[in-house]
Amino acid sequence: MSPAGPDRNIPADLDWLFARQRFGVHPGLGRVRDLLAGLGDPQQHFRTVLVGGTNGKGSTAATLASILTAANTRAALFTSPHLTHFAERFVVAGQPLPQPVVLQALARVRPVAEQVGASFFEIVTALGCLLFAEAGAEVAVMEVGLGGRLDATNVLDPVLSVITNVALDHTAFLGETHQAIAREKAGILRQGRPAVTGVAPELWPILHATGADLWALRRELAVQVRPLGWEGSEVTLSVPGDQLTFRTPLLGLHGAQNAALAAAAALRLGAGGAVQAGTAAVQWPGRMEVLPLADSPVQGRILLDGAHNPAGAQALAAALRGLGVSSVPLIFGAAEDKDIGGVATALAPLASRVILTRAVLSPRAADPAHLAAHFSGVPVTLAPTPQEALAQVQAEALAVACGSLYLIGELRPLLLRQAAETRERWQ
Repeated sequence: MSPAGPDRNIPADLDWLFARQRFGVHPGLGRVRDLLAGLGDPQQHFRTVLVGGTNGKGSTAATLASILTAANTRAALFTSPHLTHFAERFVVAGQPLPQPVVLQALARVRPVAEQVGASFFEIVTALGCLLFAEAGAEVAVMEVGLGGRLDATNVLDPVLSVITNVALDHTAFLGETHQAIAREKAGILRQGRPAVTGVAPELWPILHATGADLWALRRELAVQVRPLGWEGSEVTLSVPGDQLTFRTPLLGLHGAQNAALAAAAALRLGAGGAVQAGTAAVQWPGRMEVLPLADSPVQGRILLDGAHNPAGAQALAAALRGLGVSSVPLIFGAAEDKDIGGVATALAPLASRVILTRAVLSPRAADPAHLAAHFSGVPVTLAPTPQEALAQVQAEALAVACGSLYLIGELRPLLLRQAAETRERWQ
């Protein structure tokens, strides 16, 4: 008998969960607190690190979890959204938990979630806590969802917090200025507890107002980066009283800085001895990831990246220029609510041509025809599906695909010839 009971249709529980995406985002901590209480407060069985920010929080969280794992800590990693399979969100000791384990736990979460009226992300957060507790995790590195102050992950009590940066995104929920967004993200900081950040200096006072013991990039943290081309970067990190050098496979200056923030967090957690091994071993699919183009007559490659806001697009463009790429065919698709004009402004100067497409499984995806006006002056073609977009770059030595992570999540299994889930994607 499974933990879900003999008559439970476990796949139907996943259908139920994905259907809850349509109810949208409802910030607040009351429901998730009640949900965790109904599950026996599993979050009390491990230490927590919260990693927030507008961009780069996923790669920072993944790097920190990799370092902790290299330090022989049983570390868990919670990220969102997933690219291809739901279980990717829940990683322990460097490996996603098996799908049957995840689904059996979800079947136990569902009745409590229905009782308290929990949202999709609240349920996923509580599910992660239950899974990590039962897997014996010692520390969980939790990527924050939306904002920070009222995000479901903020019900946890972090021993350390990271805020990578602040840029304009999700302004309808978080505010329309950098200062307003910084205040929301500062909600994950705790008075007297260590924190690490890469936010701009003008936002430091907002973070300091929380009373956190803050190390900031360009103040307590100094970073020197030696680019290694397509192999990543060598990073020298100076912190109060210490300095270390390590390598990261994360591409671009922003990838190196994210790795540096993770390394600084590891130092503050007492895991500095594992930084070199952990940063070298990190894998972060779909973000500045290079894969072979399947069936390419010229053995071409494609770089996948989830740059979906102007700051992310600017970082991608800078990384490409740093790799010596000045003109490249671009596959692009985005959600309707994004600043597509700002993204296009950053990317169009590097695009030899643009193939506009959409994530088939995302109802939020913009119609490719509606994207074309943002790429004036660049040759544009439309591809109704990601598969047809890939067909248009098969003869290229190098192509780039970016925008919505849902789009990347549909492109990646096509390139790897893997099966993918077929449920609608909203969150």
